[in-house]
Amino acid sequence: MERGSLPLQQGKKYYEIRLESIGGLGANLCGKMLGELAVNHLGLNSTSFSSYGSEKTGTPVKAYIRYCESGQEIRVHSPIVTPDLLVVFHEALLQDPGVWEGCGKHSRALVAISGSAKNLYTDVCCNLAELWVVNAQQIAMECHSRINVVMLGAMAKVMGFVSLSDVECICEAALGKKYPDALAGNLEGIRRGYEQVNRLNRDGVASGEPDEFSQREEEAWGYETAPIGGINPCFGSTVLSDLSPSRQGYLPIFIKERCINCGLCDSTCPDMVFQFMEGEYKGRKMMVNNGLDYYHCKGCLRCVDSCPVNALVQGLEADHPEKSHFMPNQELIRTPDYYRKAGADGYITSESFLTEKRMGGGEV
Repeated sequence: MERGSLPLQQGKKYYEIRLESIGGLGANLCGKMLGELAVNHLGLNSTSFSSYGSEKTGTPVKAYIRYCESGQEIRVHSPIVTPDLLVVFHEALLQDPGVWEGCGKHSRALVAISGSAKNLYTDVCCNLAELWVVNAQQIAMECHSRINVVMLGAMAKVMGFVSLSDVECICEAALGKKYPDALAGNLEGIRRGYEQVNRLNRDGVASGEPDEFSQREEEAWGYETAPIGGINPCFGSTVLSDLSPSRQGYLPIFIKERCINCGLCDSTCPDMVFQFMEGEYKGRKMMVNNGLDYYHCKGCLRCVDSCPVNALVQGLEADHPEKSHFMPNQELIRTPDYYRKAGADGYITSESFLTEKRMGGGEV
């Protein structure tokens, strides 16, 4: 790349990328590959780092990448506040208004979707230069690749100054030796991500020209706009944490007629999604399996492996929209009430329910 070809906004020294993801989708590795891509193939300087908790899977992950010309040093190492490119690895993250923090007319956004993007503009209240979407999960499943490499290919197309061969080379260097059998699928995922990413207009279809978003309806909290008493309404809790975005296209399907209520699934599940309630089995009163709480299920399928009678089987999430995070028409669901229609009650999830009671000062 020739010096001066990096697209920098007026007054900015760096090209900045922020990845918003869920642990398990590979955003951390994707950020590292983006950093190596700049140094090894674009002739740029770069830094990259991630932010996540102690147990990544199913929890929020952010990755930050900065580029600058080779003759310049990167002296800023703080999280990226005003990204030139925002990448959202799962559409369920759009429920959090903080995902769009710092975005404006200078920003492009790339969102991984699993269905129609027709209503995406009505749910994204911000003002961006361009919005791009790619069905990363479907591509990854068809290519037997990871979602992060599909997003990497799509990012190359959206950025405009990165070629497909560049990202193929960095993928081969990063994953080829460690996962040689999966390399062909990962390269195919990159190529399809690059070719199948689409820029949207307000009607949810591809557009040849950039389209403007509406202005943000809410401003960031400050001295005058903070909640009274400094209360944080976005508190963390096992009960309230939505783990469904961490699923990789598969989920466990419960066949109640086969269940012998042995409890192995409950003891195996890392997120306590199985709910046993008082009932009757073979003429005896006992605790009976009432099914899964898909709001908290991250699709690890350990329960499927542990079930001795095949009462739990692997299923494609696309074939069971009633158990997905989104309704079939892709309208955002902003309250947990919908999940009660999918089986078990999301607010009676084993010890999670008791924990919430204790946190709230109520009786257990």
